[in-house]
Amino acid sequence: MALFRHRGLPFAGVLLFAALVFTFTSRFLSVTAVPLDPNEAAAFNTQGINYLQKVRETGDPTYYGKAETAFDEALKRDSQNVNALVGKGTLALSRHQFAAGLKLGQQAHDLDPNVVVTYGVIGDAQTELGQYDEALATIQTMVDKRPDLSSYSRASYQRELHGDIDGAIALMQEAVRSGGPNAENVQWVRVQLGNLYFNKGNLAQAETEYQHALAALPNYAYAQAGLAHIRAVQGRTDEAIALYTQAIQRIPLPEFVIALGETEQAAGQTAKANEQYGLLRVIEKLFQANGVNTDMELALFEADHGDSQQALAQARIAYNERPNYKAADTLAWALSQAGQQSEAQRYEQEAMKIGTQDGLMFYHAGVIASRAGDKAGARARLEQALLVNPNFSPIYVLQSRQMLTQLAAK
Repeated sequence: MALFRHRGLPFAGVLLFAALVFTFTSRFLSVTAVPLDPNEAAAFNTQGINYLQKVRETGDPTYYGKAETAFDEALKRDSQNVNALVGKGTLALSRHQFAAGLKLGQQAHDLDPNVVVTYGVIGDAQTELGQYDEALATIQTMVDKRPDLSSYSRASYQRELHGDIDGAIALMQEAVRSGGPNAENVQWVRVQLGNLYFNKGNLAQAETEYQHALAALPNYAYAQAGLAHIRAVQGRTDEAIALYTQAIQRIPLPEFVIALGETEQAAGQTAKANEQYGLLRVIEKLFQANGVNTDMELALFEADHGDSQQALAQARIAYNERPNYKAADTLAWALSQAGQQSEAQRYEQEAMKIGTQDGLMFYHAGVIASRAGDKAGARARLEQALLVNPNFSPIYVLQSRQMLTQLAAK
């Protein structure tokens, strides 16, 4: 059954490694639940998996080092332990070390191609490395071998990446219906379904999904952040800020902090927004200290809110390490912010070639076209940004509309 074909078009993959670490185990285990037998690789492997889950639950990247130690101990006792290799591959992907993750996933697959989770590690890495055709084949195999929450959600991202939002929604619905052994993973997938509805402009259905997640897991940070996004769009700024703050208190993820800062910035609360941006830099340093490569994320942040030359340097490094559509878009935006419009146009065209329907990317393309003197191209891209997602940014939606008004007057 070809799950990646819709209206005759193929689709390729997007990263889900951090979201689905519990595809390795059949039930939730706390970090201290399993007494470690020094002669048993399986016990160390289970501990490593639990540490990865703790990162998801707390946002604390110091657990990455503990997970690495556990997986290394497992591999010392059994160098061909497929689960430990998959675990270490997942850890590498979580740290944005995609080439290393691909190598580990392939090692695990070569040892036992019947272990389905190896395809997830390989496919996620291929996607982040811009190997879209290879990722498509890998995740298709994963779905064929075991259609479940993990494979359906990856298939959904394949469709989303290539612009088929309706197909992505259908497959994410299948992922939610499939369920899983861990309640948090199921609700994470439900939040992703809500995000797909949000990105399509269906705020009512998005809110329904976020509220379902919160009913199942009260104070679930990912659902709180999703609901905060809706409240910001609805102009209920105080509620949005309160929800983002609650989410950050539970899991201080960079994307939550940026969203709060941009919501405050859009509301004219500049001083508070700058506090969030300062916090973001502290959090990113913590991630870097624990082996996480944050070049692309920081490049986009600096291009929007900081030093354009620093953004450009980081964006070039990120693109060389993972030449995917998002890295190309980030590099294009950093180049444009640094005044290099011709090169920016080239990378933005590369970012758009796989068909991703990303409102922020189209906004970048529109601004770059305008700066390069292409008024028709600017209008087309800015209109496309608002058509794809009329709520893609609390800051740049308004700027898009203002630019379109100005362009129409010229």
